[in-house]
Amino acid sequence: MHAPLKFTNHSIEEYAFKVTYRPEENAGKVIYNLSVIESRDLEFTISIMKEAHRQGITISDRLLIAGPGEQVDGYTVAEGRNAICTICSITFDALLIQRGIPLNPIGGGTVEIEGRTPRRFTSMILYRDTTLDPLEVLISQEITSILDVMRHGTGNILANIRECHMEAEHLLETVLDELSGYGFSGILDLGAPNLPLLGVPVSPQYLGVAFVGGTNTMAALREAGKPVVTRALKGLIDIQKMGYLADY
Repeated sequence: MHAPLKFTNHSIEEYAFKVTYRPEENAGKVIYNLSVIESRDLEFTISIMKEAHRQGITISDRLLIAGPGEQVDGYTVAEGRNAICTICSITFDALLIQRGIPLNPIGGGTVEIEGRTPRRFTSMILYRDTTLDPLEVLISQEITSILDVMRHGTGNILANIRECHMEAEHLLETVLDELSGYGFSGILDLGAPNLPLLGVPVSPQYLGVAFVGGTNTMAALREAGKPVVTRALKGLIDIQKMGYLADY
């Protein structure tokens, strides 16, 4: 028998419960995205990643870079290529669940930024309705303008949204502040209970939380005409294998 289709919201839940990352100890495993670029574009890629992090449109400054012939979680990097592992934004979901915050992942899409302020989601793919990662799909559609956001503060970036129960609102705010102290960034907006967030409705007694997508920098590379292949939700990786952008 063939295995049944697994929709993305179920994959997120499975991965979230496998995360063992403990920010206060800088130990454990996080969910990662894997991107493969041309080796000749490595220096340019790092410069884009650093600028994106400065602009607050990345999840974290942690990354792993593997060269030709090296292996990443069973994947061997081809000649003339580099693999880059970055933290997937679904790691946030895992950390919130670990702290006892009930949540439902809603979906991923593009958010309109104006004057460096998020205005609204302009597209959305619901996790419950797809077996693919929404941000991977949207990158392939070439509808982002992340470089414009980085340079001028206006454009469209990748983001995702989940809803958390209103009873956990104060705990949620505390945990998000703690995570910011451990180098996590990219919180776009936090909604009020029972009200839409950036145009996306939430369930009764829930509030929305929007984060930037973990693959924004790779979408920016595509905008710059650089070849890149990205696989979101690729697997789990030990955080201690990942270095810091500042080290490159």
